Parts: sequence; structure tokens; C-alpha cells
Amino acid sequence: MQLYDETEIGLGLTGFGVFFSFLGVLFFFDKGLLAMGNILFLSGVMLTIGLKSSLQFFMKPSNYKGTISFGVGFFFVVVGWPVLGMILEAYGFIVLFREQCEIVPHKSEEQVLQGAERRQQTVFKRRRGKGRGMGFGKIIKGVLSF
Repeated sequence: MQLYDETEIGLGLTGFGVFFSFLGVLFFFDKGLLAMGNILFLSGVMLTIGLKSSLQFFMKPSNYKGTISFGVGFFFVVVGWPVLGMILEAYGFIVLFREQCEIVPHKSEEQVLQGAERRQQTVFKRRRGKGRGMGFGKIIKGVLSF
């Protein structure tokens, strides 16, 4: 899969945003780190999926509640109330990305089923060529014959 430069930079910024937010929480809700994490996260998302797609995502009527709570939480972090701001941001993040979180289990289940099917096909291919190689049964017979 080939990524464009903007996408790679966006993924890096998003990762740094999550890292700085984690550090901000770890250092007892340091408002500077939390604000830096928020700015990096939002700019990373916008670079990853594009400005137009980001605006469409955040301005979708079903996402208004999450967008407003995330924005108000960001404002509270910058003003100096980081605990309340992070609570509002976490709620907004959950509301915004709830649909994507519902997709993940279905996609991972599909991947598991496809992997099991591939392993089963490999086992059947190996069983067909039974006459070649040592084989587990021959190894056990050889060990037991000592």
C-alpha cells in the first residue's frame, strides 16, 4: 500500500498528538502538553484524510454533539481547566468515532475467518503430499524404536 507524503506526515502528527496527550495526562493534566497533543492530533487527522473530508466528518449532523463537546473540551484545556476539558474531549472522541469502533470487530472477524480458511487449505495441501518427507508419524516411530 503506497502512502502519499501528506498521509505519512498526518499519521506521524496524529501519533505524536496521542503521545503528547498521554504525557499530559501522565504528568497530572499538564495543560501545555494536552493542548499540544490536541493541536497535533487534529492537524494529523486533517492531513491524513484531507481538509474537505475532515470538515465533512466533523460537520455531519450526527456528529454535532461530539464535535461541540470536543471543541469545548479543547477550550477548557487551553483556558486552564484540563480535567474538565479532558472529560469533555473523551466524550466527544467517543461520540465522534463510535461508528468506526463498531466496524472494527466485524473487520477483524472477517480477517480471522479468512486466515483460518487459508490455514485449512494449507493443511489439506500438505496432507495430499503425504508420501514425501519424514512426517510426524515416522519421527515418533523412529524415536520409540530406540
